[in-house]
Amino acid sequence: MTGEITTSPSEPPRSVLVTGASTFLGGYLVARLAANPEIETVLAVDSRVPRKDLLRRMGRAEFLRLDIRRPTIAKAIASYNVDTVVHAATSIMEAAPHSTAIKEFNLIGSMQVCAACQRSPSVKRVVLRSTAMVYGASSKDPSHFDEGTTAVREPKVGYGRDLLDVEGYVRGLARRRQDIDITIVRPQAILGPRINTRMGSYLSLPVVPTVIGMEPRLQFLHEEDALAAMEHAVLANRPGTYNVAGDGVVTLTQAIRRLGHIQMPVPKGLLAPITGVFQDLRSAKLRSSQTDYLTYGRVLDTTRMRTKFGFTPHYTTDQTLEDFIRRGSSSPVIGADIWRSVEHRVVSAAHRLVEV
Repeated sequence: MTGEITTSPSEPPRSVLVTGASTFLGGYLVARLAANPEIETVLAVDSRVPRKDLLRRMGRAEFLRLDIRRPTIAKAIASYNVDTVVHAATSIMEAAPHSTAIKEFNLIGSMQVCAACQRSPSVKRVVLRSTAMVYGASSKDPSHFDEGTTAVREPKVGYGRDLLDVEGYVRGLARRRQDIDITIVRPQAILGPRINTRMGSYLSLPVVPTVIGMEPRLQFLHEEDALAAMEHAVLANRPGTYNVAGDGVVTLTQAIRRLGHIQMPVPKGLLAPITGVFQDLRSAKLRSSQTDYLTYGRVLDTTRMRTKFGFTPHYTTDQTLEDFIRRGSSSPVIGADIWRSVEHRVVSAAHRLVEV
């Protein structure tokens, strides 16, 4: 299932290069583009070799084992006369905890990609996979962030800070090469049965620590819609910056209860360390930079996604959570029927009090 495209696509690109081919979004995007017969050449770039099953899915796409922090990325763009560059290597944020090495990869790698695009006369489109983390999260934020809203409290560390800087590099490229169309996609928190994200790992904990007294409002984006939005950005060529999220909002408590897990309120300063106690070494770790998000939440305005970008996700936030629950590997600690029974008793008791 994919999101709905509400505007007719423009002429497809001829030669596409996708960075981050070993990640879920990068690799599966390559597979989708390679299945499109109107695209002559699809190049999958990464310093790591993708899994064998992912390589098979890529079909006719050519895999180039390159480190985007090296000048070899410019040689690849020139050699294959690339006209569209998709910088999806930032989707390493799906699972990897942020570190100095990751920051270096994001910033230096993105600078090299932008420099390579600037020098290549064949490049006409650049698509950046950014993130809703660039908006930060605080008690003074608006109810909905639109693309023109700047963070009240900009992220100082983590992926949000990295992608703010990367977006700056891409906009700088647009100023220097005004013949290049720039599309920046800012996906909301991604959930799905196959993708491994820190939010998915956090919600899958049997006991989920939350901040005492806070009820953050959350939006989710299904993994299939995230892929469809990136594919649409490549094919439809809608320059601009776009929030991408499923319709609707759920609170963190609602999400935890529907998963059948146990909520454990803790002081804000202890959220990250206590969550780390419950997560095993294979999980995508929660970091302190996410504490504000899980305290205050973040909701995106997706008007431009529909009216300008021409894309509508297939899954709502509620449906994304339901699919994550139904097809995910997490088992409920407390069944949904028990929660419904408790809620029914609470409502009945409240009605009796009102009648009295």
